[in-house]
Amino acid sequence: MKTQLLTLIIMLISGMNVVKAQEAILTSGGNASSDNGSVSYSVGQMVYTTITGTEGAVAQGVQQPYEISVSTAIKNTEDILLEFKAYPNPVKDNLRLYSGKHDINDMYYQLLDIKGKVIENKKITSIESSINMSGLSHGTYFLKVIYKSDTSSDEMKVFKITKK
Repeated sequence: MKTQLLTLIIMLISGMNVVKAQEAILTSGGNASSDNGSVSYSVGQMVYTTITGTEGAVAQGVQQPYEISVSTAIKNTEDILLEFKAYPNPVKDNLRLYSGKHDINDMYYQLLDIKGKVIENKKITSIESSINMSGLSHGTYFLKVIYKSDTSSDEMKVFKITKK
């Protein structure tokens, strides 16, 4: 009787620990980007599962987007035209930041690593700036364009930059 009870307990405990692993071998994948946006893709993915909980949902096996949007907490936005471009992306050596029709007085950029550590913080002095990234390792970085006045500091735009 004790042996049967012990066997039953072991079977119940081991049945609760279900391990799931990747069910597809991807043949290819990559990133594609243009002025209108970017997309990550994978070729060969056949199976995915969605787990839903009270705090949200996760789709395992499907690449999740990381969205960055323009801040809307800026006061007096009537005269601001958000026309910033950062290119090429992905970047190899030099990243160009184009400020468009902006008044670049009091404009700065910050280059941050994936953990949020500021790598470079400089004032924008011309409509087109060159940011040297040749000494940085491969990975994902963020470029923030910031407007700083005597009374406030407002984030204008954030770019997700891939260094290859």
